[in-house]
Amino acid sequence: METSQTDASRQIRERVTPDSLLHTRTGTEVAPEDLVLATGRDVTPSNLEWARRKLDQEGPAAIEKLLP
Repeated sequence: METSQTDASRQIRERVTPDSLLHTRTGTEVAPEDLVLATGRDVTPSNLEWARRKLDQEGPAAIEKLLP
């Protein structure tokens, strides 16, 4: 039995979490280490400095751009 493309699209949409239910912030301050880890990088002095600069420029919303 072959599934139509419409049925397959509907099944995918039913498994996807809506944006309104996704939350990355915990209500706490975002640390440079959090930002580095969210990028998948190692916590090194240079990566921490990058994260500090990014947080200074963008604030806690910087992590929202990296995580859904």
